[in-house]
Amino acid sequence: MPRTPAHADEAALTALLLRHAEPLPALDDPEFAAAFDRFGDARVVLIGEASHGTSEFYRARAAISRRLIERHGFSIVAVEGDWPDAAAVDAWARGRTLHDWRQTAFRRFPLWMWRNREVDGFVRWLRDFNQGAARPVEFRGLDVYSLGASLEAVLQYLDGVDPAAAQRARQRYGCLTPWQDEPAAYGQRVTLAGKPSCEQAVVEQLRELLALRLERLREDDEAFFHAERNARVVLAAEQYYRAMYRGSTASWNLRDRHMFETLRALLAHRGPDAKALVWAHNSHLGNAGATEMGWSGQTNLGELCRTAFGHNAVLIGQSTDRGTVAAADNWDEPMQVKSVLPSRSDSWERLFLQAGQPAALYDWRGPGRAELRAALLEPRLERAIGVIYRPRTERVSHYFHAELGEQFDAWLWFEETRAVTPLPGPRAAGVPDTWPFAE
Repeated sequence: MPRTPAHADEAALTALLLRHAEPLPALDDPEFAAAFDRFGDARVVLIGEASHGTSEFYRARAAISRRLIERHGFSIVAVEGDWPDAAAVDAWARGRTLHDWRQTAFRRFPLWMWRNREVDGFVRWLRDFNQGAARPVEFRGLDVYSLGASLEAVLQYLDGVDPAAAQRARQRYGCLTPWQDEPAAYGQRVTLAGKPSCEQAVVEQLRELLALRLERLREDDEAFFHAERNARVVLAAEQYYRAMYRGSTASWNLRDRHMFETLRALLAHRGPDAKALVWAHNSHLGNAGATEMGWSGQTNLGELCRTAFGHNAVLIGQSTDRGTVAAADNWDEPMQVKSVLPSRSDSWERLFLQAGQPAALYDWRGPGRAELRAALLEPRLERAIGVIYRPRTERVSHYFHAELGEQFDAWLWFEETRAVTPLPGPRAAGVPDTWPFAE
């Protein structure tokens, strides 16, 4: 449960923030990410964002990731995106295909979330880096939404290694095939209309695939790992789309637990020395237990990582006061460049604005920072913009209470920000809305 607000003197808190602020140079300065070397010994560094459409958040995350990859041996970049789409990026970034990822990956709503110039610049750097790397860096997806694409990927793998097993898989997955392009309709049919679910068939298929593990790992470790993860996505997606109609908490928790288990599988697959960078929204990467979400029974990837990895997981949030953002009015509607309202007077963002730094890092987990962390434990409002932004209902739609000092380990602040630049691409079918803030 949240602590009772202490209503600390804002002038004193602002002075404390100013004293601990570490001003940052411009994003294109080679020294921008030097301040983040302090996190290089962690196993997992989770770098959030306060919106899915802000250029500075993406560029800062890319700069920090480049630094940690080059100087501290991080070998996995795991993002809040679908496994098959990220696999196309990974194949191109590791030189396993000449097909540019931009022609095939992330072609459903919201296209701009990963199909933007900021991500493209990082992936092109990653491809160049990997050409000279002893062990190339992976780019992976953690999310659950790729029911149809993951189902097809499992069948494609089995067609190549065991046609009889592929036929059995088609029979099992046949239960889901009519709904693979409309998974929400499947969830509604089962949960609300009482029709039989496909869960048992999906579980049986995963079990049969796992029974091939030892034989197939000897032949092609990478191909089997890809097929196994896709089979697990099918299972998680089947459960997720049923859980959607049981309530937001059930579906949210299922989704974030799947992301956590995928991250753990990536680390295990890479080996005991593997270190991962995670890119996702603040609401997924900050400790849910210190927010309104956690107080109502939800968990998230950040909380699960903190529990599993302890001090070896670093949770970094990002935020801004004002500017522009790429977002839509409603799910599956066109992207717009929208003006972000100045932060509310009762928000964390307003306190950082009053500290007066255009761009700064605030770190409250290091030595000598106990006073700062304690001061940040008072519940205040924090803003979250997903792929939808509704300024007219901003307080209800985009703010929630959080104890910042427990939610994150560090905070990256930009006073004014601008929208990402989307890559050209066709409009594609979307997937159902998610709670909260349409992350």
